[in-house]
Amino acid sequence: MIERDEYPPGVPCWVDTSQPDPDAAASFYGGLFGWEFEDRMPDDAPGRYLIAQLHGHDVAAVGSQQDGAPPTPVWNMYVSVDSADDAAASATGGGGSVITEPFDVVDAGRMAVLADREGAAFCVWEARGHRGAQLVNEPGTWNFSELNSRDPDAAKDYYGALFGWETETVEGGGMAFTFWRLRGYGDFLASLDPEIRKRQSEIGAPESFVDAVAWFQPMSSDQLPDDVPAHWSITFAVDDADGAAEKVAALGGKVIVPPFDAGPTRVAVVSDPAGAAFTVSRYYPDAV
Repeated sequence: MIERDEYPPGVPCWVDTSQPDPDAAASFYGGLFGWEFEDRMPDDAPGRYLIAQLHGHDVAAVGSQQDGAPPTPVWNMYVSVDSADDAAASATGGGGSVITEPFDVVDAGRMAVLADREGAAFCVWEARGHRGAQLVNEPGTWNFSELNSRDPDAAKDYYGALFGWETETVEGGGMAFTFWRLRGYGDFLASLDPEIRKRQSEIGAPESFVDAVAWFQPMSSDQLPDDVPAHWSITFAVDDADGAAEKVAALGGKVIVPPFDAGPTRVAVVSDPAGAAFTVSRYYPDAV
């Protein structure tokens, strides 16, 4: 277990969900992942922002839904940037859009909500007091994010210009998976975890995989129906995908796609009682 306290620019750093009833959502996720919650919003601030903690580390958050928000909540991904204002300007220059102009989040940081050329929304985070998730890739924590896109060429151009991302494909468990890569990120990770390259080599991952920052899923119209927009999805690691799906249902959530094997992982797509969808995943390195 390696605690994180920094994310280089261009690396996804945080996830949260805005809910119509934050307390009910906190009860659901606490039961599912074992999270404990702490409200970090000042007493005079509108709404609530409940930081989820696991083993004493910040891992995600549940906030109040703002006026005008979509009726069905979602999980949001934040990407670390040096300047939220510069990122917003670059987003529009690259053919995307700014959903919410940059604004300060008390003394935690500065953020903006952006969308790519297909309308897939994400956030950018200029860290100040809050750096991001302190624990990732452990059971009960954020594992990765994935872009579901109908126009892979446009996505590659957009995210390449905005964050310097590139795409590569890796084989695993008889399947091919495409990931977003930020060159040099692996050097940062190795400074925290000197054995990371060795472990990845032992499971047959390509050398470039240490630079992976997210996954990329180009999708056909059959895979992504017309009524489902391009979007970013969030995956949480679990010890047992089947058990997690059962627990989701028992806690009042919904199993959207029952557990299935995807290469070296077993995954299920689920949603919380308010409708925010996410994926639970168990990785089996021996299946690579």
